[in-house]
Order: sequence, then structure tokens, then C-alpha cells
Amino acid sequence: MKLSILIPVYNEESTIEKVIENVKKLPVDKEIIVIDDCSKDKTYEILKKIEGIKVLHHEKNMGKGAAIKTGLNATTGEYAVIQDADLEYNPKDLIKMFEIAKKEKAKVIYGSRFKGKGKFLPESYIANKFLTFLTNLLFGAKITDMETCYKMMPTQLFKKLKIEANRFDIEPEITAKVCRLGYKIYEVPISYSARRKGKKIGVKDGFKAIFTLIKWKFIK
Repeated sequence: MKLSILIPVYNEESTIEKVIENVKKLPVDKEIIVIDDCSKDKTYEILKKIEGIKVLHHEKNMGKGAAIKTGLNATTGEYAVIQDADLEYNPKDLIKMFEIAKKEKAKVIYGSRFKGKGKFLPESYIANKFLTFLTNLLFGAKITDMETCYKMMPTQLFKKLKIEANRFDIEPEITAKVCRLGYKIYEVPISYSARRKGKKIGVKDGFKAIFTLIKWKFIK
């Protein structure tokens, strides 16, 4: 069974080579699809020189959600997972998740930073806890980390969700739709070490996440 690893990237020239190097080491049948979201630094130039990966490129910056949608259209693996382009997540944790997908026939597997005792920034910790609480309240889920990057499921299910979000609100949309379809979300403890620098979800994104959860519960 092949795993499609989708890496949306924007201005990550300092980390992208290491991330791809770590992903390449994973002892699974895989394809690595990197979607450059119109980076303004040297990221795209670096990607074009790396062998063994599929590189897609946006001519204008469209957001993480849009990049993932572009990547999904190019997948050939039975399962797909999202991998951020920084060094906050350890790709080795994907092995544990993929083993559950194969052995337990679990349809949806999340990597939980809270079960793995990840190192959060204080403001991020509080925001993630609240958004996860709201998700469980609205959809009757029993998860610990809604905003985790590590979301793994069959590629066909990913496509079935018909994701609309173009930016960070893709995370609550995916979870809301998975719950609406009645799938149980299995969680695997993962490691996590937040970085102070880089792209962070702000207050505006937090309110958008709340609206997204409410929208997919009561409106759509």
C-alpha cells in the first residue's frame, strides 16, 4: 500500500531540504508531492534540484488549503497524509500512523501532539485546546488535537471531502466533514516542537476556525 505525502510549502528555504531528506528515509512505499505556494525566497529553486519528488507550483500565493487541494489532484497512493515544511513535526511518527492504517484498517488517523506531550507556544496551546474542545462539543468527537497537521486517511476519502478552504481553515473543515460522515478518528501520540519564528495561526485565523466549525455543523 502506497502513501502519498503532501508537503505544502511557502518560504521555507532554511528547512525544506531537511524535511524532504527525513521524509525520504521513511521505510514505506511512498510518493512525495511538494506544492510550492509561490514562495518569495529560494524555496522553489531548491525544490527543482531535488530528485525523487514531484514538485507542483502555484503562480500566486493561495494558501495552505489550496496547496493541499493541488497536491491531492496529483496523488497516486491509496492513503494520503499532510506534512508541514518546517521542522516542528518528525516524519518518523508517520510510520506509526501508517501501520495502524494497514493493520487495524482504520480509515482516519490523526497524530496527536497532546498525547505525545508536544512542546507548544503558550498562546498556541490555549488556542488548540479550545478549538479541539469546540470540535468535540459540536460533532461528538473524542479527539485531543483537531489542529494537528498529521491527518492521514484514504486518498479517495480526502477527495470525497471536497475541501473548500484555501488557507489554515482547512484543518477544522477536514475534521468537521470527517465527523459528519461518521468516521471515527484514531489518534497516535506524536512528537512536536513549536518554533517561535515562521508562519503562525493568528487571532484572525482562530476566529475563522471557529466560524468554519459552526458553518459545517449548522449551515452547510
